[in-house]
Amino acid sequence: MRHYSAVNFQRMKALTFGLTFVRHGETQYNKEGLLQGQAIDSPLSEAGLQQAEAAGRYLKDVKFTNVFVSDMLRARQTAEMIMKHNSSCSALQMSCDPLLKEKSFGVAEGGRVQDLKEMAKAAGQTFPGFTPPNGETDEKVKERFKEFLEKMLQRIGAEHWQERAEEEASSSAVPGTSPVEGKAVDGLGGVPVHALVVTHGAYMCVAVRFFVEELLCSEPPGSDKKHMFSLSPNTGLCRFILTVRKEDDRFQLSGIHCVFVHRGDHVRK
Repeated sequence: MRHYSAVNFQRMKALTFGLTFVRHGETQYNKEGLLQGQAIDSPLSEAGLQQAEAAGRYLKDVKFTNVFVSDMLRARQTAEMIMKHNSSCSALQMSCDPLLKEKSFGVAEGGRVQDLKEMAKAAGQTFPGFTPPNGETDEKVKERFKEFLEKMLQRIGAEHWQERAEEEASSSAVPGTSPVEGKAVDGLGGVPVHALVVTHGAYMCVAVRFFVEELLCSEPPGSDKKHMFSLSPNTGLCRFILTVRKEDDRFQLSGIHCVFVHRGDHVRK
């Protein structure tokens, strides 16, 4: 991936868009410290529904142009609650994608997270990098995320490029450089396109690590890699600003920076 300064972004025809990840709300399995993965398609608990409601209220004035959701029930219920509170979503349809499914934990699904940690220790490996029998490696999850990212880039480019890229090229503002003030709209000043992605905890860990380690995404002020790579709380939010350029008939990622990770203030209020 090529890297360009903010000044260079402004001088070339490009499209900048926001990407906000949201982890699904709590399920009974989360509450009891049990692994769900892919085999267990559990609904949100009562607390999880309240968390999703809180996330929806928090994001109610944030404009979205696209909504991508894991096809698992807990993610779809969370997305539905967020969209219900958000007027910009009234004309949108969620795009359910199996590429956004949670990591598979194989034979460990349905068991305790603590049991998986002990399984990893017995194998002389560390958790969460350990892959139980029949489970997905982080590398396989990363490949799924890369496939989703490419598909999303092409879709957003096809839907928004002509109008939005020309708006950016004629504007004197540098999109995505608004100050971070602890608000729901942080980082979105001047950003014309914004995708909501509702997915899962382990999946988000892999996605954030890929952004930082392979795409050299910047860390937000006050953060470090330990925090960046930690598990997001239920309905925790991570936001990134991406810039794409059009090369021939394909849309290529040319820049990315992180606004915040694992924000959960809406749940604690």
